[in-house]
Amino acid sequence: MSINQKTSEELKETVRNKYSQISDQGADYNARSCCGTGGESKKVYNIMTDDYSELEGYNSDADLGLGCGLPTEFAKIKKGDMVIDLGSGAGNDCFVARHETGFEGKVLGIDFTESMISKARQNAEKLGFNNVEFRYGDIEEMPVSDNIADVIVSNCVLNLVPDKPKVFSEIHRVLKPGGHFSISDIVLEGDLPNSLRQDAEMYAGCVAGAIQKKEYLNHIRELNFENITIQKEKPIELPDDILSQYLSDDEINEFNSGGTGIYSITVFAQKTRSTETSTRNETIAILEDSDSSYCQPGSGCC
Repeated sequence: MSINQKTSEELKETVRNKYSQISDQGADYNARSCCGTGGESKKVYNIMTDDYSELEGYNSDADLGLGCGLPTEFAKIKKGDMVIDLGSGAGNDCFVARHETGFEGKVLGIDFTESMISKARQNAEKLGFNNVEFRYGDIEEMPVSDNIADVIVSNCVLNLVPDKPKVFSEIHRVLKPGGHFSISDIVLEGDLPNSLRQDAEMYAGCVAGAIQKKEYLNHIRELNFENITIQKEKPIELPDDILSQYLSDDEINEFNSGGTGIYSITVFAQKTRSTETSTRNETIAILEDSDSSYCQPGSGCC
């Protein structure tokens, strides 16, 4: 059954089942595939994920190689903050965030895969962290109160959610006035071939569920978030040995030479401090850095 024929609940169950399997896979396999699914590439390099190993608080046991960015690096977390990680997996971003917030703060990871929650809790126990909690729940209906988080982070998760506007609405509800988010995700410019777009495996692999970059940013604008900034952007290139599982040789050539782009973006935005609707700057800033952490789309650096 194609993803276009599945209900939202069926899509969620597809993702839940796949990520239950992924929780038992090695990070090396996940990093050579599309977010741990969609087939393994013979090219040994990270298709989606960035390297966490240099970040303070990194724990290799919690890194399943499932991300598409480094949102915690850009999240401006301060000592004592309450941080929520959406789709927390084995706890990787939570433990990096915990280093930033210190023992004075708290980090809450939310995930709807029980095996991931179990793995994350085991990792937290081994590390002796008593201010990192992992809670089972659906990020379309977060199991937390209003106005509770200083910072929300997420890494390659919102593209797996059928109702993306609902998730952004929940993010707005849960953030404190003046709080902010930093989210890494996969977006598109141009149309994917139908065989990729309709495949349930590629949906779970973070590609088929991705929406247009403009539409993604519009969902954020519509909730009156302020200071919307693209903190980082890089192109994602799917290797031919993965594409060949879905496309013919001619289709692969057409796809690689066409105008379709798959990008990892890290987006920052802030909830207004006022209860009144703020005057928004409709221009989305792009933070460009002279160092190698920023990849211009199409530059071939990633």
